[in-house]
Amino acid sequence: MSSLVKRVNWDEVPVEQVTPKMERKLVYGDKVMIAKMKFKAGFSVPLHSHINEQVTQVVSGTMRFWFGENKEETFDMHPGDVVVIPANVPHEALMVTDVEEIDTWTPIREDWLDGTDNYLRQNED
Repeated sequence: MSSLVKRVNWDEVPVEQVTPKMERKLVYGDKVMIAKMKFKAGFSVPLHSHINEQVTQVVSGTMRFWFGENKEETFDMHPGDVVVIPANVPHEALMVTDVEEIDTWTPIREDWLDGTDNYLRQNED
């Protein structure tokens, strides 16, 4: 009988170098995706929204988030901080320092799998 579950070790997951300042590893099933990511200081994620509910956990470093169409709410996140971002809420982020973080989404980020996540790739510097 084949296993019904998938077991993975982060060390065995291939690294995708999205830009010179962003790399990620992805693990996903049918309904949920988790990404382990590293960013260099200064990397910015432009204002965007998506149908996915998102949970962001900071492992190391400091990142700044803005929320809302007009960036009405802002706060910095530090190691151990977790934020839950509801679906369709506009958000933007800046890596104040080098950052390691883990994001989880449901449903899975199809744009990350098919390469149409161009909003991230604008940070080519």
